[in-house]
Amino acid sequence: MKTHLLITVPPIATPLGAMATPHSLFLLFLLLLSTSNAADLRIFHAERHSLTPLDSVLSLARNDPTRLAFLSRKVTSVPVASGQQVMQSSSYVLRAKLGSPGQPLLLAVDTSADAAWTSCSPCSTCPSSSALFLPANSSTYSPLPCSSSWCPQFKGQSCAAESAPSPCTYYQPYGGDAAFTATLSQDSLTLASDVIPNYLFGCVTAVNGSTANLPKQGLLGLGRGPMSLLAQTGPLYQGVFSYCLPSFKSYYFSGSLRLGPLGQPKNIRFTPLLKNPHRPSLYYVNLTAVRVGRLQVPVPPGSFAFDPATGAGTVVDSGTVITRFVTPVYAAIRDEFRRQVNASGGYTSLGAFDTCFSTDEVASAPAVTLRMEGLDLVLPVENTLIHSSATPLACLAMAAAPDNVNAVVNVIASLQQQNLRVVVDAANARVGFAREVCN
Repeated sequence: MKTHLLITVPPIATPLGAMATPHSLFLLFLLLLSTSNAADLRIFHAERHSLTPLDSVLSLARNDPTRLAFLSRKVTSVPVASGQQVMQSSSYVLRAKLGSPGQPLLLAVDTSADAAWTSCSPCSTCPSSSALFLPANSSTYSPLPCSSSWCPQFKGQSCAAESAPSPCTYYQPYGGDAAFTATLSQDSLTLASDVIPNYLFGCVTAVNGSTANLPKQGLLGLGRGPMSLLAQTGPLYQGVFSYCLPSFKSYYFSGSLRLGPLGQPKNIRFTPLLKNPHRPSLYYVNLTAVRVGRLQVPVPPGSFAFDPATGAGTVVDSGTVITRFVTPVYAAIRDEFRRQVNASGGYTSLGAFDTCFSTDEVASAPAVTLRMEGLDLVLPVENTLIHSSATPLACLAMAAAPDNVNAVVNVIASLQQQNLRVVVDAANARVGFAREVCN
């Protein structure tokens, strides 16, 4: 004989809501246990007999705003592609819109920069292939005056006095062989379906020097400084973003920039971020060792030491293409890599790479592991080797740091980050890595 159990409960939100308390759920669980295996549970609202249908619906709907707020919490994901295939650029680019109505732009993704900028019309010296942003066509565009509190953030600003009513213009070097002049401005920035009003950026009106390495349409700064995306969006993204960079060979926007804590990987290991007050935009991590195969390579003491005074340490950067180590560290990695590959045809150089060998011997290439505080990042072979399209050669895709101001900095670069989900949690000063194939 079936037992029919009648349970009356007050109106609560659906399981997606947050109204049901743990206590009430526990009592319901005990009731379920107390019935026989064949029990039918019939659940009714206690108010169904005491209210008219209209009053009942109105009463039940009182929690709708809470549920709608829950449903509106969505994952913001912006498509990312290899700039090499899309616009012959070494940078990764994302789709964005600027202005009202939004004008589509492809902006370089740069985790070591703060201030966004884009080429604006008129600009006769901007890259010829760029699509210029038209401030006159945007109803929400406005240049910032010299009196703006943001103007002093730029060392190259040309304002004679802070109270000057003229627009705040500044001059900024880029990449060592280029520089541009821009007007500090604000307008609505659209990323996926998120519209960010009054976003600060540089409206570039002139470029000096070579434009070969200059992002063609502009740049979105994802660094840690006061004008970065995280700083300007505050609670919207709660200091969290992640990205997955596809292969340089990919023709599609198969990568992504994921903004905010929702939708980030659950099973991921983090390493602490270190703060350098002299280079506040950079994401420094505590690299402690490098392993080639199963061997931890011997390096001079202090090779990985973090020193804010000199800038020494290790930086995670999306704008640098190949990972670079300070000279003694790179020499130790290269020598051990060569020893384990033991290429019968020897090694040759190709561009920035000095350890190239026949593709017939790729199978003997060992894994390279970057050991950081709290995690080991094992690089897949496709993140360790790069293949020549002209010759049957494979090269160790790493190099020594340049002999300049960055000679003391190790950089974990974009080629080594391909097909990884890199999660930056600036709010909690940490960065994590998880394998994710985004092609």
